Amino acid sequence: MGNPKAFLEIHRQEAGYRPIHDRIHDFGEVEQTLSTRERKLQASRCMDCGVPFCHWACPLGNKAPEWNDALYKGDFELAYRLLNSTNPFPEFTGRICPALCEKACVLNRFNHEPTTNREDEAAITEMAFQEGFIQPRTDIKRNGKKVAVIGAGPAGLAAANDLNLMGYKVTVFEKNEAAGGLLRYGIPNFKLNKAVIDRRIALLEQEGIDFRYGTEITSAATTPTGSPAGSSILSVATLSQQYDAVVISTGTPTARDLKAPGRELKGVHFALEMLSQQNRVLAGMEFSKDERVTAKGKDVLVIGGGDTGSDCIGTAHRQGCKSVTQIEIMPKPVEGPEDPKNPWPEWPRTLKTTSSHEEGCTRRWNINTLEFLGKDGKLTGVKVQEIDWKPNPDGGRPIMIEKGKPEVIKAELVLLAMGFLKPEHPEYPANVFVCGDAANGASLVVRAMASGRQTAQKVNGFLQK
Repeated sequence: MGNPKAFLEIHRQEAGYRPIHDRIHDFGEVEQTLSTRERKLQASRCMDCGVPFCHWACPLGNKAPEWNDALYKGDFELAYRLLNSTNPFPEFTGRICPALCEKACVLNRFNHEPTTNREDEAAITEMAFQEGFIQPRTDIKRNGKKVAVIGAGPAGLAAANDLNLMGYKVTVFEKNEAAGGLLRYGIPNFKLNKAVIDRRIALLEQEGIDFRYGTEITSAATTPTGSPAGSSILSVATLSQQYDAVVISTGTPTARDLKAPGRELKGVHFALEMLSQQNRVLAGMEFSKDERVTAKGKDVLVIGGGDTGSDCIGTAHRQGCKSVTQIEIMPKPVEGPEDPKNPWPEWPRTLKTTSSHEEGCTRRWNINTLEFLGKDGKLTGVKVQEIDWKPNPDGGRPIMIEKGKPEVIKAELVLLAMGFLKPEHPEYPANVFVCGDAANGASLVVRAMASGRQTAQKVNGFLQK
């Protein structure tokens, strides 16, 4: 620890975002970077506290005090080795993780100025790539066993990476045309440039992982027959016979729907219909005018107050929307840095304002959707009503009660961003393992990666018996 007083002398400094008037006209990453000198100063603020709650809060168990110290001393290679020892893909979490570690940082309890761990992660990893510290492993000793991984999202990639380094021959099956899962088809480019994913996938391929795209795996007992021409469909049961083990990491593909009257109107879409399509457009894919989901020139209503809803807001601005309104059925979170119901070092459920919100958005809470309104089959507005919540005398979920009069929010495009349903699985053979969101329900990328790593250990234990 080079400067034990840095946390007292240096304030937290975030890199910040590109100016709004500049960033809303493109899909380039909105976040800026600090100079190397400034980044080292921020790393020096890590106070090497006796009990590192950052390590406790991180699902991956990242050792922030250790790699922050190496960063402060300018040893980027050591910093990356320490970071990569627990985190297989810090270039992902360094951009999109909500940084549970920072909320649990002792400095957050002390003065609400935690160490900039997330930004430090990204800076360390980018320097490691730039300086050539990250090279494909060529010394992997194969053990003669094969593992299939179904789904190339963060959980699947983490499992595949660890199993490959253990010596297993890993084949990753992905139904889409490229790897990444929601990293590629859910998170907008302005938060995560897809070249960052491509760079890592190329490295994994060089290390021996085989990726097979356009291949859908079903949970059926046998491989379906009579599949459409050009498609490839297999079953988990078939793969479990062809491979020594199978890892299912297919995420949560089913979005939560809103079965209100008028749901069938043209203009009502799931959030990922727009987000995934926009990312594909940026990748060079073309869609017809009827297929295109765009906010250009429209009043947009986003239903759902989470990160997916925020991503819809930022995408709508870049597509040229007229206005954006976001409604949430639950009450407005507490404002400020502290959450009385979840005190430090727990994660505070406080009001979150993202870069997309800063770009312009009307936000409302305690709003229930009653009906989608339209004319000639096209959406024109949404009837909503203000509600309130009262405690349930029997315990459990609070009871919703009507409060205000119904009103209509003008909208030509509605995006449903209300989360995803936890998948249900049949009973699989003993050599089949489920991880990530497919096992636990929708959660954070960092938790998916941690689950993938844990599952890799389970597979290894199973195959070593």
